[in-house]
Amino acid sequence: MNWSFIFFFNSILLGVGLAMDAFSVSMANGLNEPLMSRGKMMGIAGVFAGFQALMPMLGWICVHTIVRLFTAFEPCIPWIALALLAYIGGEMLIGGLRGRGEEQEAVRLGIGELIVQGIATSIDALSVGFTIADYDWLMALVASLIISAVTFVICMAGLVIGERFGTKLSYRAQVLGGVILILIGLEIFVTGVFF
Repeated sequence: MNWSFIFFFNSILLGVGLAMDAFSVSMANGLNEPLMSRGKMMGIAGVFAGFQALMPMLGWICVHTIVRLFTAFEPCIPWIALALLAYIGGEMLIGGLRGRGEEQEAVRLGIGELIVQGIATSIDALSVGFTIADYDWLMALVASLIISAVTFVICMAGLVIGERFGTKLSYRAQVLGGVILILIGLEIFVTGVFF
């Protein structure tokens, strides 16, 4: 591949495709914490964008160094994503159901949960390292940075949408956010295992 319009267009499309899980999780986070500050939103979107840049580069490095190890690990990716998102979503769902009928302050997203969400939503991006394996290191880096920028913008949109609806949905937002995370985990699992 050479530096061309197609390279940049493909990188943007990869970014959009990979960012959909992070968009949904961002929306769930916005639903869960409707009074989130803009700075925190940028931090959350930045974490997702960082993981979406890191994972394709790790995949690219694996292809060029330890491809056999990564190939053995690839079938585990859907299981890991399902477990992580089901755990976080289950906690949100249970917390929302327990708070039913009461005025409850939304549980704030901590850095540990955010890191787990970042890994869970970007772990499938490791496979992108295979699709960009014929790129040199600079092209792989630029593609990863484009994916990251697209993810950042899409996640900010998800957070804003979630925040707007979260203020209207009250405690049900936490339940909805938990259900969304569980469904994303199931989608990653079903797509990764059966398709």
